Amino acid sequence: MGIRLKELSKLGYTDNISRSIATVIINKHCKHTSKEEVHRTLNDLLHYPDKYKNDKVWCKLAEHFAPTQIGKPYAVWELTEEAMPYKTYGNRFIDNLAKQQMELAMRLPVTVGGALMADAHAGYGLPIGGVLATRNVVIPYAVGLDIGCRMSLSVFDVKADFITRYAHRIKEALKEFTHFGMEGGLPFGQEHGILDREEFSLTPLLKKLHGKAVKQLGTSGGGNHFVEFGEIELYDKNVLGIPAGRYMALLSHSGSRGLGATIAGEYSRIARETCRLPRQAQHFAWLDLSTEAGQEYWMSMNLAGDFARACHERIHINLSKALGIKALSNVSNHHNFAWREEIAAGQYAIVHRKGATPAAKGVGGFIPGNMADAGYLVCGKGVSEALNSASHGAGRTMSRQKAREQFTRSSLKKMLAQAGVTLIGGSIEEMPLAYKDISRVMDAQKSLVDIHGRFMPRIVRMNKE
Repeated sequence: MGIRLKELSKLGYTDNISRSIATVIINKHCKHTSKEEVHRTLNDLLHYPDKYKNDKVWCKLAEHFAPTQIGKPYAVWELTEEAMPYKTYGNRFIDNLAKQQMELAMRLPVTVGGALMADAHAGYGLPIGGVLATRNVVIPYAVGLDIGCRMSLSVFDVKADFITRYAHRIKEALKEFTHFGMEGGLPFGQEHGILDREEFSLTPLLKKLHGKAVKQLGTSGGGNHFVEFGEIELYDKNVLGIPAGRYMALLSHSGSRGLGATIAGEYSRIARETCRLPRQAQHFAWLDLSTEAGQEYWMSMNLAGDFARACHERIHINLSKALGIKALSNVSNHHNFAWREEIAAGQYAIVHRKGATPAAKGVGGFIPGNMADAGYLVCGKGVSEALNSASHGAGRTMSRQKAREQFTRSSLKKMLAQAGVTLIGGSIEEMPLAYKDISRVMDAQKSLVDIHGRFMPRIVRMNKE
């Protein structure tokens, strides 16, 4: 028999490595085994992996969930009886699974604070839109696989009508000077000081990843990552310091590519080996920052974040040169990252923002809606209950699978045409109706940010379906 990834996910096999190992084993050894028996074995193995360590068929999968410890000390932790209280924004339109995931995070013995943003929806481990403060430990999975994923907005020295007057040039520039997807890169070399960073020589993993960083610099991933031109209306006394008016702007959304994903995978594995938690909380395994592994991850995470920033800088430089325009100002912030911050007077913690953006007092940021709706230039108010955070977007209201089942390519084209948006590439997974209403999300976080400008997408480039 064969098995689908969706079935494995329902059984609790939520990481790519376990699903890959399970699929290989089933295809090779379970051709004549009933689906019910395979499901029973997978479920039992997930709960009691040590039982299968010597099984000729299932031993490799068992080793993934319960690595043999030879000379590697590990600690076993229990969750607290009750979840620490936390603040939720936009509670009425956050799904129950996201709330349950946040409740679980607030039961970790290292947790000292948390908040759930208005765009929250279920993820792996910490929900997307979750903010978690911990005591001197970092949780790789609470940072996420796409370390340093960020929004970057550049406002140019041309008025908004530049888009309509030079639409063809803009489309050609997007096709020639951006690249999306897992493989390949731009057809011309990219230069940036990030590639000369000393950190690439400090660990075997980072040495191995340097070539990938060279190849992927200035590119974007798949999924909901995009590069788009649009028109922005800036309000008086905005955080960018630009006179009020309507300008053309460039917005990009992507992260640290293969560099960050590999770092996340490796140190999540190390965390699970050294920090044993109940099965339902295994994604929250942490690295103590006083350990060598913790320091290595922290260094690698920061390098990946800087690499993500460098990718955006190259994208914006390449496109502005191609169009002969100059950026007046830029605002950008990570939303998959961890920072050491003061969360109360004299109290410092490691603040994880997984799909949440920094919103300390006076800090600028950008919160997008979807391809057919507005996004907003914002300035943080510095609310301690929210751990100085805000949403990173509108947030999904529908899974990617459900969007594929419910919408068609023609319905997506029709909706974008009505909104005056041109899409290059893209997928029905990114149908605007698969996202929450951005106006409701912004209304739910009025206490967290002030709005300084309104952006409307016009020409969008994404990965091919």
